[in-house]
Amino acid sequence: MTAVGILGGTFNPPHLAHMVCASEARAQLSLDRVLLVPTGVPPHKPMEEEPGRMHRLEMCRLAADGHRDWLEVSAIEVDRDGPSYTVDTLTQIHANSPGDELTFIVGGDMAWSLPSWREPEEILQLASVAVAERTGARREEVRARLAGMQGAHRISYIDVPRLDISSSALRRRVREGRPIDYLVSDTVADYIEQRRLYQ
Repeated sequence: MTAVGILGGTFNPPHLAHMVCASEARAQLSLDRVLLVPTGVPPHKPMEEEPGRMHRLEMCRLAADGHRDWLEVSAIEVDRDGPSYTVDTLTQIHANSPGDELTFIVGGDMAWSLPSWREPEEILQLASVAVAERTGARREEVRARLAGMQGAHRISYIDVPRLDISSSALRRRVREGRPIDYLVSDTVADYIEQRRLYQ
């Protein structure tokens, strides 16, 4: 049985905090590999400054370079028409590899909203959920909010260093002509510059 972590997001662009989250999840949960799954069409709100799903997919691939022994990129949502619902993605991944043990990795803010997702208890049937949230009051708030869900015993917590990097801030820096060195991988920075994304 292969232990697979699934880290979804718009990755617009993917940055070092995403990679640190993937690495910490792998280490703390003893995962064999982690899948980066860029969103095709976000289900709840339009994506700001969308450069195109294929650009985001390629940036994820570039960000994963050098870690391909454990970090992979899936086009499962990019290739799908219509909104990207987590339950559909997990169902498809499970169908493709029914022997894998799946863990869906999510930040604390997203975990807080889990009860309002499409078929949240089905998500907990298909995968464990690992919440990337540091210890303290916020984790306890998330734990209390999710406690009543069927399958809540499949929710665990990982401690991820808090890096104050956001994709929206990176897009703004590019637009303003400011550097993004050391905030994204060199390959992603080069890709953004060469294709004049976010300008």
